[in-house]
Amino acid sequence: MYGTQDTVREILTESGDTWAVVGLSRNEARAAYGVAAVLQRFGKRIVPVHPKAETVHGEQGYASLADIPFPVDVVDVFVNSEQAGAVADQAVAAGAGAVWFQLGVVDEAAYERTRAAGLEMVMDRCPAIEIPRL
Repeated sequence: MYGTQDTVREILTESGDTWAVVGLSRNEARAAYGVAAVLQRFGKRIVPVHPKAETVHGEQGYASLADIPFPVDVVDVFVNSEQAGAVADQAVAAGAGAVWFQLGVVDEAAYERTRAAGLEMVMDRCPAIEIPRL
């Protein structure tokens, strides 16, 4: 796992409440759908990011991080590991404060680049598991 428990706590409690959820669609069978609902229950504003730009959980979706017309605090990444590094780079470019790679999403080079750019980052963990523990 990448990201200490202190980093997990900081991202979940101090990094801001606007979370872009990359890979979130209306597909209720996908993990992103349930995790986004948990984040909402804990007071986070979720912003769906998916090529379909669907409205999910009552929030307007966008096709890419670059299309979001307001700042996001955390980018939560539900794409496969091969695509995750590019998303982390987009999060840096978009001015996000933190990046969170979900369980099973691992890209060590992206982790190093993202941290070097000054962002907090957690990798291979799930905020829906971590946030109730706080």
